[in-house]
Amino acid sequence: MQNKYIISVDMGGTKILASVINSKEGIIARLKKPTNIEAGTKTYVKDIADIVTKLIQNSKLKKENIVAVCLGVPGSVNPHTGIIGLAPNLGLKNFNMKSKLEKVIPYPILIENDVNLGALGIKYYGVGKKSTNMLAVFIGTGIGGGIIIDNKIYRGKNFVAGEIGHMLVQKDGPKCGCGKNGCFEAIASRTAIVNNIISDIKKGKKKSVLSDLIKSNQRIKSGALRQAIDAGDKVVTKRITEACETIGDVLASITNLMNFDMIVLGGGVIEALEDYILPIIKKEFQNHVLADSAKGIKIVASKLGDDAAIYGGLALAEEFLGVKV
Repeated sequence: MQNKYIISVDMGGTKILASVINSKEGIIARLKKPTNIEAGTKTYVKDIADIVTKLIQNSKLKKENIVAVCLGVPGSVNPHTGIIGLAPNLGLKNFNMKSKLEKVIPYPILIENDVNLGALGIKYYGVGKKSTNMLAVFIGTGIGGGIIIDNKIYRGKNFVAGEIGHMLVQKDGPKCGCGKNGCFEAIASRTAIVNNIISDIKKGKKKSVLSDLIKSNQRIKSGALRQAIDAGDKVVTKRITEACETIGDVLASITNLMNFDMIVLGGGVIEALEDYILPIIKKEFQNHVLADSAKGIKIVASKLGDDAAIYGGLALAEEFLGVKV
């Protein structure tokens, strides 16, 4: 009997990453190429089709080995119709990726928001296996959330549930990428942390190990924040601590509302700084959560990294095709 696989595709703003995966072997092959949405949607659809076809050929698999192609979209998407409502980083709006792609490759196409896929991956293949009601929060450039209720992803009426990053945290606070002010991610994402650090340094408040990077306009990633923390950088320590306290407060409020049994934190900031920031988040969480809401809840870091959404494709195939790969 031939082994079955899915192709999970991460439709990132800078790269398309495709992986061959099943539940027994895990990820057996990967392939990536730069995102070229500027060339138009026809070219973009062709690029996805090409990387899927090439990956299957490189893996020496046949058509009958592939159960489905699962797409993770950084934006709002209706998984039933395949229509991407809005994916700002890809320049896509009201675009039916499912129907377009099914015309050029001979596999069932499944499509879902990438954060929802990450939550599904964590629930079924990561630290959330024993959880029934779980919140997954990914902290990086922005802040995204995925909600699991009764072991199923909760998408909401218009398929946009889980947009934790756009909860109002500070009225008249900093402007968010969504255009509104005071959103959670405008205050506690890596982007927000870095913006505050840059502002502090440019005002000449204190010296920082990141000063040279900032002067040369280099992008400050999570790894650079880690190095600054390890060096005892006071500017970086202050701003990360403030962000962690906000994260703890928000998670406490959500727990009081939803009474989850597990909160899983992922994303680049968590991966780089877990040992430093998780204790701060947990302490602030305990300061503001109701005692009964907090009973038995676990707040843990994801161990799947960027692969969480890739594994989530397996759960999507089971949900929509009834096939366990």
